[in-house]
Amino acid sequence: MHVTDLTVQGFKNISDITLMPDGEYNIIVGKNAQGKTNLLEAIWLMSGCRSFRGTRERDYIGFDKEKMQIIMHFMDARRSQYMIYELMRGGQRKLILNGVIQKSTAAFFEAFRCIVFTPDDIELIQGGPEKRRNFIDLCFSQIKPSYMDYVRRFDAITGQRNAAIRTAIIKKQPLPPLDVWDVQLAEVGAKISFWRRFYVQRLNAACGALYSRITGGNEQLTVEYASQIYKNYEFPDRPDEDMKQKYLDRLTAGAEDDFRVGYTLCGAGRDDVILKINGRSVKEYGSQGQKKSTALVLKLAQAEIFRASMDDAPVILLDDVMGELDADRQSLVLEIVRDMQVFITTCNEEAIISRSRGRTITIAGGSVVGR
Repeated sequence: MHVTDLTVQGFKNISDITLMPDGEYNIIVGKNAQGKTNLLEAIWLMSGCRSFRGTRERDYIGFDKEKMQIIMHFMDARRSQYMIYELMRGGQRKLILNGVIQKSTAAFFEAFRCIVFTPDDIELIQGGPEKRRNFIDLCFSQIKPSYMDYVRRFDAITGQRNAAIRTAIIKKQPLPPLDVWDVQLAEVGAKISFWRRFYVQRLNAACGALYSRITGGNEQLTVEYASQIYKNYEFPDRPDEDMKQKYLDRLTAGAEDDFRVGYTLCGAGRDDVILKINGRSVKEYGSQGQKKSTALVLKLAQAEIFRASMDDAPVILLDDVMGELDADRQSLVLEIVRDMQVFITTCNEEAIISRSRGRTITIAGGSVVGR
């Protein structure tokens, strides 16, 4: 999968950029606040995901602009496609995929896949469990898009269950019947737990091999899914009625505790992904260098797993991270993403190890200049 043609107008500080990127290697160079990361963000939005910088949609439009428009043509393993993402100052939005108007970005998500790595991704290691759960959910849904429907449904049911509990507390009523939500949560939550663990098993194998290469075999990284409901040896070959019943039993047994605190205490919404180097928690005991290397390996493993599963390669976005890596780690990154289209931002082109092929794109004031 690779971007063949890109036009970005009115997105944040980008005035008008039109590119025909190299099919493999693109270095985006410029001083700070010139629009390098904004260009990566514009590409990322075409994946149907929210901004990796947490930007609200209404803030996509530049301060002095009336509208934002991104037009992108790309090739996947089978055919050429194009997308248009247009947003007006008044809030009107137009999404088009191959000439067909879309109601949401869901179709974008299923059509165009990319992986972004930024300095903030260290939060995957030192942040709370939600960061790691969301990462696993995104990774697996890129392979199985229908999985995200389970996550949305789970969140909605959990919200309704919690609302019923809080309402009873506010009104000083006894614990209300929760069966209608518990049965639904057990069905959906069991499947989410199963598929998260399935993906984490693949992630563990890929991360272990990559991290060993980074450290010359001196350190071993392991990745494990920590479920509140199931022990690892209890997972069957596929989701079944026993999984659902065990989940339901835990919800029922914990209802009084949920009522005491005002929300659902157990289940897939409280699970975590445990990362260890040589048997010790990276979050608790890892050095800053180990945490950065672990975050990088997670993203590289995501790319490897996607390519192996989909017989296609995602587009790779590396935002201001290559310059922080030594030459050996840069070489490993470029080896892993070989045959993938890569966009790399940097303030200092000299900090990136040289490549004989590719394109350098210089940005200043939200526009492409020079080469």
